[in-house]
Amino acid sequence: MKILVYGAGVIGSLYAVRLQEVGYPVTILARGERLEEIRTQGVVLENAETGERTTTSMMVTEQLATQDAYDLVIVAVRKNQLSRVLNVLASHQNTPNILFLVNNAEGPGEIVRKLGRERVMLGFPAAAGRRIGPVVRYVQVNSSIQVTTLGELDGGMTMRLEQAALALETAGFQVAICDDMDAWLKTHAASILPLAAAIYMVGGDNYRMARTQDALVLIVRGIREGYRALRGLGIPIIPGYFRAVEWIPEPLLVAYLKRRMGTERVELVVASHANAARDEMQELAREFALLVDASGVETPALDRLFRHFEPGVAPLREGAAFISLDWRTIWALALSVVAVLGLATWATRRRGKKG
Repeated sequence: MKILVYGAGVIGSLYAVRLQEVGYPVTILARGERLEEIRTQGVVLENAETGERTTTSMMVTEQLATQDAYDLVIVAVRKNQLSRVLNVLASHQNTPNILFLVNNAEGPGEIVRKLGRERVMLGFPAAAGRRIGPVVRYVQVNSSIQVTTLGELDGGMTMRLEQAALALETAGFQVAICDDMDAWLKTHAASILPLAAAIYMVGGDNYRMARTQDALVLIVRGIREGYRALRGLGIPIIPGYFRAVEWIPEPLLVAYLKRRMGTERVELVVASHANAARDEMQELAREFALLVDASGVETPALDRLFRHFEPGVAPLREGAAFISLDWRTIWALALSVVAVLGLATWATRRRGKKG
């Protein structure tokens, strides 16, 4: 299977190298300075957790020529760059199978209009990082949180989807097949946009965010509001375990975020991308805001967070803790536990008296 990876950022570079390492003929499409880096130095990867660095020579091109033919094209670009890529792919008919590993909150409408449904698969990667000069410093997302996820537009299983999944699995990526990638991508947007906005709210520093309770509270409430908006539009929350955010008591979620946000992994997976790709986050936020408006759901936390996608908005003071935590679910949970224990004790005593 001959593969073109369209985009040479963190995701494109990592996936291209891994696929080539297991024997697939891979070409990576890059432009400008990145093109020259790959031509002269190869693709330089550095595992952020182990420090291991590798350099891989690859076939690289700056354009998709008319005569070029690929069995699979993997598009790994920022969402705000997608329209330009679609115009290129629309005029090229030798690429029948195109997998988009791209953020997308508006849905696949534009992709389908330009390419046709028969050429399109949707997906999302399970890695992140940043480029420092020619070096791609990456980290793979913990598989308990996210794996590389793929799906057909109609949710069905096809030969090409199986082949794409097999190629990625052979390359060392854990893969899941999703029967509703559009809902998956919208859920992902609802989950990451409050995090990205909170990063901007505290000046781009996830360690500072971990020390600022108000930012953490707004993240929790913003995610919940986003999920309610999706539900209001009949869009399911996928994957299902994300629904836990809706019922775990707010103080517990805030405590969890406080412990987890101030780590190097979050710096690489969340903060680095948010700071390097503010233009993409702004585009994604505009798309999601349209969904929220269509749902009619009130979103005060999201409204406050989304202001910070625009540069120049004054940051939140570090350590701010003016928003009161919502303890009602904690008390409801405690009362439920007490009630259950009381009923169990009463039932035990009744059995004892009957005996």
